[in-house]
Amino acid sequence: MSDLGGDRQHYGITLAVLATGALAFALSQTMVAPALPEIQRELDATPTTVTWVLTVYLLTASIATPIFGRLGDILGKERILVIVLGIFAVGSVVAGLSHSIGVLVLGRAIQGAGGAIFPLAFGIIRDEFPRARVATGIGLISATFGIGGGAGLVISGLVVDNLSYEWLFWLGFAVVVIALVATHFFVPESPVKTPARIDWAGAVLLSAGLTSLLVGVSYGNDWGWGSTRVVSLFCGAAVILAFWVWFENRQAEPLVDMRMMRRRGVWTTNLTGLLIGFGMFGSFILIPQFVQLPESTGYGFGASVTEAGVFLLPSAAVMLIAGPLAGVLAGRFGSRMPLLAGTVFCAASFSILAAAHDERWHIYATGVLLGVGLGFSFAAMANLIVEAVDETQTGVATAMNTIMRTVGGALGGQITASIVAGHLIASSGLPAESGFTEAFVISAVAVLIAFGAALAIPRTPASARS
Repeated sequence: MSDLGGDRQHYGITLAVLATGALAFALSQTMVAPALPEIQRELDATPTTVTWVLTVYLLTASIATPIFGRLGDILGKERILVIVLGIFAVGSVVAGLSHSIGVLVLGRAIQGAGGAIFPLAFGIIRDEFPRARVATGIGLISATFGIGGGAGLVISGLVVDNLSYEWLFWLGFAVVVIALVATHFFVPESPVKTPARIDWAGAVLLSAGLTSLLVGVSYGNDWGWGSTRVVSLFCGAAVILAFWVWFENRQAEPLVDMRMMRRRGVWTTNLTGLLIGFGMFGSFILIPQFVQLPESTGYGFGASVTEAGVFLLPSAAVMLIAGPLAGVLAGRFGSRMPLLAGTVFCAASFSILAAAHDERWHIYATGVLLGVGLGFSFAAMANLIVEAVDETQTGVATAMNTIMRTVGGALGGQITASIVAGHLIASSGLPAESGFTEAFVISAVAVLIAFGAALAIPRTPASARS
């Protein structure tokens, strides 16, 4: 752990710079979702093709995150972070200049490399910050994942209603350029490095397995969850990822150390991350869709795209406070406690939504609960992973937790959308209230299972927190 002596940058400035980079990625992750209908019209794309604007971002983020996380452990986290931010900026320019769906998808694919921002930022915080500040710093960066996700939906509505879709990407470009320049000048290079070779074969296998899994998840609704194509993709993912685990176990310098992944503090936290991600992205899909339904249905609020995003603002705002607070609580009670509390808050939010969603204040109030739950959970999970692994494995370990959260989010978004689509009113073709109620219940159950997984996480000894 650095003592920040000599020429080391003050941790407060470093934290602000890292948060800016993380916010750029989180915003771009969700900003395009409300704009997809507009993009489809302007670029004359099919519904299936336009979904690649979202799918390819998840794919490349999942693939690039462990690779760049490992490169950060080997070559230096600040150096790799600058490269990742540069790649993200290039992708934003390509997307911003796109006048065809193919070019836009290419730009989004390049942008996806920005997923590595989070594990690299966690590693820099662990290496640079005073020990007492690590948990709070990681908590704030973790919170930006949810804050940016919620804010992205609000900003998207404003842009789509008043400007063209290209401005979504120019906004991301502006934020990431600020982060890139500030990282180069104000974030010191990490003193913790682990010279090693990159396991490119392992990277290819992991990429192939994740691609097969996420494409199957992304197209489950369109092709049918029991269709030959989807089942084949899932089976292929299972075979490839099983072979990848076997292969990594036999490498002297693996991309991902399977001994690390088998540690109780790591696999239980990753399982929790998968289920929390399921709930979070489910809410990003369900709540805007629900509030935009016409009031004539008897349960919608007739909100515009912009107004729908505003319903998510309480959740995003509370996360800004809950993330750092989780770090403070972790310093006193260990990170397991805020994670358990976070899953309870999330489960309570979805459970109340299932029972009461007739008034606008019901959505706002449950959004506050969800914001507390997600802020606590994301911050605690990142800290638990950091506590469970060696300093030389911080990048790749937190990258794998990020992947689990991404995969869970993809599953949550698609499964909840499938449930709603399966409950349509015959006369109008609009989603029935029962579909949303069932989807909220499913999300609550997923988060309650996450609570059970979090109970299995080992307690952090008091000596390790001091």
